[in-house]
Amino acid sequence: MNPMFKKILIVFSLLFANIIYVNAQNVQISLLTCDPGDQIYSVFGHSAIRVLDQETGEDLVYNYGTFDFDAPFFVIKFTQRTLDYMLSVTTYERFLYEYQYFQRGVREQILNLNDVQKENVIKFLKINALPENRLYRYDFFYDNCATRVRDLFEEVLGKQLVWNDPDDPQEQTFRELIDECIHPLPWYDLGIDLALGSVIDAKATEREKQFLPVYMEAAFARAQIEGDGPTRALAQASQPVLQFPQQAASASLFNPFIVMWLVAIIFMIITFLGYKRRRLYIGFDVTLFGVLGLLGLLIFVLWFLTFHSQTKWNWNILWAFPMHLVLVFALLKKEVLPWLKRYLMFALIMADAAVVFWILGWQSFHPSLIPILLVVILRTNFLYYNIETFKR
Repeated sequence: MNPMFKKILIVFSLLFANIIYVNAQNVQISLLTCDPGDQIYSVFGHSAIRVLDQETGEDLVYNYGTFDFDAPFFVIKFTQRTLDYMLSVTTYERFLYEYQYFQRGVREQILNLNDVQKENVIKFLKINALPENRLYRYDFFYDNCATRVRDLFEEVLGKQLVWNDPDDPQEQTFRELIDECIHPLPWYDLGIDLALGSVIDAKATEREKQFLPVYMEAAFARAQIEGDGPTRALAQASQPVLQFPQQAASASLFNPFIVMWLVAIIFMIITFLGYKRRRLYIGFDVTLFGVLGLLGLLIFVLWFLTFHSQTKWNWNILWAFPMHLVLVFALLKKEVLPWLKRYLMFALIMADAAVVFWILGWQSFHPSLIPILLVVILRTNFLYYNIETFKR
């Protein structure tokens, strides 16, 4: 490299660093925490970082929770967990406009950073926002819009950041933490419990709880900065930016509990009438096991053919089994195939095993599935003993 050019480059770098440092004296950095919405992608809330230059008036929000809806094969990538999320930068005004429109509250915690720490945060964000750095492989529990913010400040502050976790924290599993957010949307709650496996029944540490923005907001409120002067709180008291009246969740009769028990009652009546009239009413079983087989196929795909770590070891597959589609084929045959009764006994044992797994705590199933498990046990037992003698 030319010696003169090298000197110019060094001088330019020092001037650029000095500009950032001077600006940092007038910069306010804060954590924004946004209330949950009523859609599956917003029901867990959101976190972002605000960087306000009080001298120039530049007011930016760095947001790790964005992705491209127009990406090729979006649905497939989202399902397989090969869809990249990105760090986007927008103005504070535009950021708030979205939350104003959807009537979602926003709170701000101004961070008590010194000038050097502010400078390092700004550098980190600017480097992360470069086109070659802004994409990352999203993981709901371990790498999302909240954990990225946490990781940033752990990187910048290092050992100076002390989280001050509660002395006697409440023990909660990842599934229980999800349920806290998702309970207003019962069908989404059921879908999540069907799709995610036993790995989310593990206890979450206080740090791991920070995948939910509201827990990270609480962690920032407890945290302190030590070792660069007097110990001080990481964040000032949370202040509301947008506030809206909390709307009470309206109960609907069309929810998983009522629907599943209604299905169970129908099958109990059909089984009772079938026993009295010596009829199988096989069409109901074709529908039941066809739906369960398709559901089992989806569980299989999520377990073995995607990169999601949370969909592994999903014991819903014990009762929603892909091979139930083969059972449907056998039930549609006029004659009783030689292996049919053995498969019915196998399906009965599998459903019983699911109940045992639930009782032993190996996986927590959605409570609305109790009647469906009873139906599977009832119908496999009924068909096993009567498939050769009763009319179809």
